[in-house]
Amino acid sequence: MSTNATRTPAAASAPKNRIDRFFEISRRGSTIGTEVRGGVVTFVTMAYIVILNPIILSTPDVAGNTLSASAVAASTALTAGVMTILFGLVTRLPFAFAAGLGINAFLAFSVVGEVTWPEAMALVMINGFVIVLLAATGLRKLIFDAVPVQLKLAITVGIGLFIAFIGFVNAGFVTSTGNPSPPLDLGVGGSVATVQTVMFVVTLFLAGILISLKVKGGLLLGLVGGTLLAHIVNLIWPYGLSVSGEGGIIAVPDLSLLGQVDFGFDLGKVGFIALVMIVFTLVFSNFFDAMGTMTGLAKEADLADAKGDFPRIKSALIVEGLGAVVGGGTSSSSATVFVESGSGIGEGARTGLANVVTGVLFLLAMFFTPLTAIVPGEVAAAALVLVGAMMLAQIKHIDFSDFRVLLPVFLTATVMPLTYSIANGIGAGFISWVVVNALSGRAKQVHPLLWVVAAGFVVFFARGPIQALIG
Repeated sequence: MSTNATRTPAAASAPKNRIDRFFEISRRGSTIGTEVRGGVVTFVTMAYIVILNPIILSTPDVAGNTLSASAVAASTALTAGVMTILFGLVTRLPFAFAAGLGINAFLAFSVVGEVTWPEAMALVMINGFVIVLLAATGLRKLIFDAVPVQLKLAITVGIGLFIAFIGFVNAGFVTSTGNPSPPLDLGVGGSVATVQTVMFVVTLFLAGILISLKVKGGLLLGLVGGTLLAHIVNLIWPYGLSVSGEGGIIAVPDLSLLGQVDFGFDLGKVGFIALVMIVFTLVFSNFFDAMGTMTGLAKEADLADAKGDFPRIKSALIVEGLGAVVGGGTSSSSATVFVESGSGIGEGARTGLANVVTGVLFLLAMFFTPLTAIVPGEVAAAALVLVGAMMLAQIKHIDFSDFRVLLPVFLTATVMPLTYSIANGIGAGFISWVVVNALSGRAKQVHPLLWVVAAGFVVFFARGPIQALIG
């Protein structure tokens, strides 16, 4: 942990009251006012998830059923509020929580093609129980340290490309030709020919400019601006605005999705091996993304030591796993720590008091979820592309000078969007890492756990023939 010698004199002052003492505010060189401001800024930069998560989770499941957008928005805000406050109180750290991007995309575009939404959320809860167990026993950090950092970063990059590709398709910017070659095309006949796609492009640039100017809440403001512009254009030139409902401003939160989980999986429709690999992929995505994010945020807040460890790390990992349990139980997808917490840290937040402020604002946001219904699909698609671009930024930390690294990273990042599956990308990355390194003179440097994971993915890729043989 960083010593007080590196901090301002305020860090050494005695606690001023119980709140100060509990959250160690003065000890970390902060003030209550600074923590409140940091918490507000974090909420503003994260609030877009209340709009975006219902859009991502709008995919029909294997039975043709969809989740209510207003209910998902309410449960997203509720889960984010509860988990952010809980994390702040338990760990005293300024890391806010919300539905994890990447995990929700995996659920929407891969998992519910095989199971129903209630079953998918049950799998999210199982994933959470596994993570809590791994964290409580200390295995989570052991496994995290065993996986090469390049693969961890490649997974984030791949998920970013996948989410961006979904945004391009949803906006009509990229379309299927129905031909073997080329399978995809730009817009209609190679042109941006619809008003919806134009609104997507305008929103993309508007939010991109605000983010580039480092405007607080630039993505959220871009969504709001794009939504207003789309509605104005639709009034002047009706083009069939694609919104999810009538909209409104304030309403009693729709919490009908709470507890809507189903652990009674129909093994006749989805095989046991497929279920195991779904849970494995959920655990893997949840596992590494959260640990990497927390480590980065702790360093940004000057709360981590040289190894990346930070105060109450074991409790933090346990509560983070609990976020998956709560997120599954509310049908809002796994709640995890958000990198956007860095905006509040940049404003000076250093303690869990900032989390309490952020969490309370999320709870208040539950009453404004009807506003999410007026966001056009093309505007939300722009947000997906922008989030994907942000996740792609992690590629700068990867050294591509060694082809043993380049090939697995390339396969991880490209297989995800090209096969529309996060699990496929992770599997391709792990298998190629083990094979290429083991057969090019670095077998001793491949951790035993990587062999186990790679073997598991071999079974995953061959599950069709295996199930046929068993059946």
